[in-house]
Amino acid sequence: MSPPLDTSSAKAGRVISVRGSVVDVAFPPPLPLRNQALRTGADDEIVLEVHSLLDRERVRCIALTPTRGLARGMAVRDTGGPLQVPVGEPLLGRVLNVFGETIDRGGALTDGDGGDIAHWPIHRAPLPLDERVTRTEIFTTGIKALDLLAPLEAGGKAGLFGGAGVGKTVLITELIHNMVGHYQGISLFCGIGERSREAEELYRDMRDAEVLDHTVMVFGQMNEPPGARFRVGHAALSIAEWFRDQAHRNVLLLIDNIFRYVQSGTEVSGLMGRIPSRVGYQPTLATELAELEERICNSESAAITSVQAVYVPADDLTDPAAAHIFGHLSASIVLSRKRASQGLYPAVDPLQSESKMLTPAIVGDRHYRVAQDVRATLAEYEELKDIIAMLGEEELSRADRATVSKARRLERFLTQPFFTTEHFTGQPGQLVELEQTLDGCERILAGEFADVDEQELYMKGPLDE
Repeated sequence: MSPPLDTSSAKAGRVISVRGSVVDVAFPPPLPLRNQALRTGADDEIVLEVHSLLDRERVRCIALTPTRGLARGMAVRDTGGPLQVPVGEPLLGRVLNVFGETIDRGGALTDGDGGDIAHWPIHRAPLPLDERVTRTEIFTTGIKALDLLAPLEAGGKAGLFGGAGVGKTVLITELIHNMVGHYQGISLFCGIGERSREAEELYRDMRDAEVLDHTVMVFGQMNEPPGARFRVGHAALSIAEWFRDQAHRNVLLLIDNIFRYVQSGTEVSGLMGRIPSRVGYQPTLATELAELEERICNSESAAITSVQAVYVPADDLTDPAAAHIFGHLSASIVLSRKRASQGLYPAVDPLQSESKMLTPAIVGDRHYRVAQDVRATLAEYEELKDIIAMLGEEELSRADRATVSKARRLERFLTQPFFTTEHFTGQPGQLVELEQTLDGCERILAGEFADVDEQELYMKGPLDE
């Protein structure tokens, strides 16, 4: 039995059709606006979001929860605004879903006095341009390949691009481990389409590392409806914006995986009956991505620094989703399947990874020069590989043999044992200062290690080892 409809309220409607996650609702005018949250079901447990207005009396909604038990004629309540999530200090150390409900068995969220916690809407306008601040500060990670070749921008957006199984999630968890220890802000992890196994492992690792008290985790898991996965990023951003604007604290926003956001948007678009665009993506791909990415910015009081894992379908960097994401980033770290197969971890591709911060005016002349020399040496080695494959290394000139020797030693020096993989490899993790990385690369480029076996440089920290 559906609950009785409150006919005295102009904000009550009825379900007129249910097709999977797509629900059409009839309302007396005025109709609810786009992105407005509606509730229905026996205990208001089914949440709908208005996606389009069909005519003067009907709206088409997407369900953010399973629609099991929903039937035609059931009453629908207009909440009067968009979906809201709790914000504030009580969220620290907690795991939430897209509705701001705790999923860590830790009890309900309350403020310090046991009262209700503040809520913010998940749909908010980006910071106006005149209130944004551009910074030229480097965000050091302790990972040699990143700090040298693709330095991250404090208050910028960095992407980790790679296909399945090349180490995106491992690199993200290592960044959390390295940064949270010396990072004086809030870490906010947003899992979009995340496997529950990975979420549980991440929660346990952060608890064991004693960094959970400075962290908020928000998950839209893989088994949830596309509508929930499509909105979990917006929910996480509202929480990040509260810490930036109200608490004036820097926020490190880690998103795994931003491609799943695009993918859930494709599912929602298909459910809504839109004609697909290139490669089957939604025609609104660029707009939806910009709605999310443009909210990640800095104010005068604090910054939101974002690191996003980006799944690349079939390792094709020209895929429309990857190409659109590239345009929003200040640093692009490309992970190579070829390097992963050679055991060179992290599998950062030194020739395809880049950062807008890698200029002499920002990183200094020495860092810029060393990075360019490393790239040039590795690029030359890449060109010589065909000759080596056909004729052997003995046929190369002495200068080319020296280049190959330096390149192979640089490749191995840029590998690094991670803290998050200690229990798999048995090797203790290493945190390497930028100065130590530059010093090591300069000594290898100078030919100082020409007589040292290249394997001696593999999976080590600083060269002093």
